[in-house]
Amino acid sequence: MYETILYHLEEGVLTISLNRPDVMNAYNEQMGQELYAAFKQAETDDQVRVIVLTGTGRAFCSGQDLNMGGSMLNGTANLTNDVRDRYNPLITLMQMMRKPIIASVNGVAAGAGASFAMACDLRIASDKSKFTIAFCKIGLVPDSGASYFLPRLVGMSKAMELALTGDVIDAAEAERIGLVNRVVPSERLAEETIAFAKKLAVGPTYALGLTKRSIYQGAENDLITVLETEAQYQGMAGRSYDFKEGVTSFLEKRPSQFKGK
Repeated sequence: MYETILYHLEEGVLTISLNRPDVMNAYNEQMGQELYAAFKQAETDDQVRVIVLTGTGRAFCSGQDLNMGGSMLNGTANLTNDVRDRYNPLITLMQMMRKPIIASVNGVAAGAGASFAMACDLRIASDKSKFTIAFCKIGLVPDSGASYFLPRLVGMSKAMELALTGDVIDAAEAERIGLVNRVVPSERLAEETIAFAKKLAVGPTYALGLTKRSIYQGAENDLITVLETEAQYQGMAGRSYDFKEGVTSFLEKRPSQFKGK
């Protein structure tokens, strides 16, 4: 079905793997189309409760495939339209989805690859992973949401440093500054990520989706707006099957069997 990505669903956890290992999973037009289609498919599939985004081989994603650099230089490429059409819809879709998305960063995450990791809700990194906001290295500016996500994750000053220098940081530094949630040994990355994803997948994913949206909106709005949003979302959650199941299982002193609805 897909050529540049792998799509594997098991026990409520969908793993989407960028699959161009010969070019360190560099992002090209086909990969963009397939990633968008995969996330749209996941959005409407009730069997998908949590999504893991990772890469095959030694890289997570090395960013834009610069093999198309000729068209950039000879004027046949319009970078404004490229960003609007090939990157922005994907990042918007990832943010708006109510299903949690975990980046399992198995290696290099550079340029737009780092942006994709930041666009996920959580990041688990291999101890061999490296990150660079590499746009300045070729005379470009951060895109794919990097200017939005980076200062929110690491603070304005550190974000400015990383974006202006393009310095490469290792996994330990990424964890120290808050760019990733946790670092695990490379040989245990897949196991640890899936275990964490399954923990979320058996939870009340309808409420988790509302929580995801509430947290992002809360970071952008004033207190009064946030309080009203919380009230509205709580009403929505309170009408769900999972809320009734959660209360019932508590009263009956048994494990909850959430259905994500």
